[in-house]
Amino acid sequence: MDGDGRSPSPAARSPRLFLGARAERWLYALVAGAATLWVACLFYASMRLQTSYTGTLPLAKPGEWSAPLDDVFIHFDFARAIARGHPFEWSEGNGYSSGGTSLLYPFVLAFGYWVGFRRMNLMIWAAIIACVSVLALLLGSRRLFRDLPRWTSYLLLPALLGVGVLDWSFFSGMEVALFLAVWVGTLIAWDDLLRGPPDAAPPPRPGRMALLLGVWGGFLVATRPEAAVLVALFSLSAGAVIRQRHGTRTALRAVLFSALPGAFMVIGHAVLNKIYTGDSTAAGALVKLEMYHPHLNRSQVLDAWWFHVKYQFMRIGDYHLSDVRGVGFIPYVLALVSLVPRTTRRYGAMLVGSTVIWVAITALNGQVRWQNERYVMPAVAWMLLAAALGTAVLIGKTWALGRRGKVLRVATTAIAVVAVGLSAYHQRSKFRDQVWFFGRASRNIRDQHMRVGRLLRLLEPRPHRVLVGDAGAIPYVSDLPALDIIGLGGYKRLPFDRATRLGIGAGIELLERIPPSDRPDLLAIYPSWWGTFPLWFGEVLAEVPVEGNVICGGAAKVLYRPHWSSFEGSDRPFATAPGERVADELDFADIVNEAAHQYVLDGAVGYVDMKLLPNPASPTKDVWDAGRIAPQGSRERFVLHHLAPRKPTRLLFRGAPAQPAEIMVSVNGHSIGKVFLPAREGWVEVPLMVPADVVKETSSVELTAERGEHVLHHLFVLQRP
Repeated sequence: MDGDGRSPSPAARSPRLFLGARAERWLYALVAGAATLWVACLFYASMRLQTSYTGTLPLAKPGEWSAPLDDVFIHFDFARAIARGHPFEWSEGNGYSSGGTSLLYPFVLAFGYWVGFRRMNLMIWAAIIACVSVLALLLGSRRLFRDLPRWTSYLLLPALLGVGVLDWSFFSGMEVALFLAVWVGTLIAWDDLLRGPPDAAPPPRPGRMALLLGVWGGFLVATRPEAAVLVALFSLSAGAVIRQRHGTRTALRAVLFSALPGAFMVIGHAVLNKIYTGDSTAAGALVKLEMYHPHLNRSQVLDAWWFHVKYQFMRIGDYHLSDVRGVGFIPYVLALVSLVPRTTRRYGAMLVGSTVIWVAITALNGQVRWQNERYVMPAVAWMLLAAALGTAVLIGKTWALGRRGKVLRVATTAIAVVAVGLSAYHQRSKFRDQVWFFGRASRNIRDQHMRVGRLLRLLEPRPHRVLVGDAGAIPYVSDLPALDIIGLGGYKRLPFDRATRLGIGAGIELLERIPPSDRPDLLAIYPSWWGTFPLWFGEVLAEVPVEGNVICGGAAKVLYRPHWSSFEGSDRPFATAPGERVADELDFADIVNEAAHQYVLDGAVGYVDMKLLPNPASPTKDVWDAGRIAPQGSRERFVLHHLAPRKPTRLLFRGAPAQPAEIMVSVNGHSIGKVFLPAREGWVEVPLMVPADVVKETSSVELTAERGEHVLHHLFVLQRP
């Protein structure tokens, strides 16, 4: 029966390439498997060919396995930790991390690590997973063609394997191939719920099949958390059909069963994040999504989202799918054709709907333009599936009876052949480019990131902890404890993911919180990413360059021996009166300290600045501190704790003003005076007395920037016993 209760069309009952059904299925599987291996070998051979070149580079092994993205090694880091008994840890000993893009994929990789695919051989296991997953996608996607002549399903092979940029992501070592394999399992469960398996009795009652769909949806969300929107699409569309057949109550039960596992996965992940990091939002979202960018307002986020929507549409159609303008949009049109006939409309709607929803979700990601557009590749796969289905409609469907039907059949077939031929012809050079790019990118990662990791293992004394700015291959190859300053790796509940996005100064504030014995004793970073950070805190040890760079974040990764001595003295006043004690302190730009004091900055974006200046009490030593930039007219509000009530209190404001500024200060609703910050080429600490009758154990403070922009780095609250 088809989706509307009718018998399958004559086309669906047509002979299968002159073979029996079972023999034809085996033939398709054989052809699909051979095609998958052939394309995979093209890309991996390019990698091995490129990495066979070592030139004069030390620590580079000729012909070794690598990966075209450093992010692949983030999965490898998680997988190795799992295999060693530390699940959900990026670097063993750092504690729980929410920075992985997939929950399930590292566990699949970990099995390979556990059975013997160690070090760079883990990439071989990732390649095996990719090939098996792509084959599963090709086999499962035949379900889309159940109402069309079976031979038309062979269009899947060129559609999914003939586009270079999609193959690049499939075989890159990322989770894209596994995700689409799980997706096609979800698609089949959805189709079985609505129509039953092919050649089976009438569709079964929805309960059990809806639960099976839910299980697949749970795995889908575990593979990519943002797939929750796809689970909703599967569940709601199934509920709409079931409601027409079995009524509202049965439909609601089916929606509940099919959606709950995915919902539990999302909620459970958020709860774990909250428990172990203090933030329910995953680190990857905080670092990458524009909606969490601390310096963008709602209008700017919307503008960025719309820009990325248009970018994805144009970049795929106008660049990746063709070497000439316009031709790359042919698959878009063919995808829409799948919406025309009733026999394919439901499948076409699911594919096109999934594409649109995924593009809308990934447009929130500020990094969607990087890494060969890997984030949008699932949408590209669904669009190409819809295009293959639309092409099959044009060449395999009987549009009318008699002579008119034959004419229409010839015309639509001719249109399809020309369209597909034109697309294929202009994809050839793009496919070759992607094969080359795969190999060159893999060589870049080998030449720079992997070599840095090997160099770290040879250093004497061996580093205790390495600070990195891209959290993948360096920790994996070196097998050293690491700290990711961007925040994807995670370190013992310290919110580097939120801090560093404010500015590197806020990230360094968190480094102050790490015990000196556990702070990184080596930096492996791109100096151009971090402003004055490496200049102020690092001594250059070595540089690891990369030739012909197409994927790395810089021409050279620089190793620094850090010194954190400028942290000393930052957390206490330069001078105090006899008998005074520090009752409380607000460390501006330290977001942990700010949160404890309920700090809010109104009327400003909240940019972070930092200074490294001589200590007035000991001019031969420098003191580093970061602060918030508060422009004229802005207000800062916060709460001070643990004060002795009704005691004389002195507020000490630390800054290094580049220009004069005046700040009106209110405590517990009482205006207590103004602070004048003079322009000074050095640290200055300006006091302000608080009347004893104003002071409470917990006191609210408001600072108003009345004249000039100011940057406060620290506020100390001093009291006498």
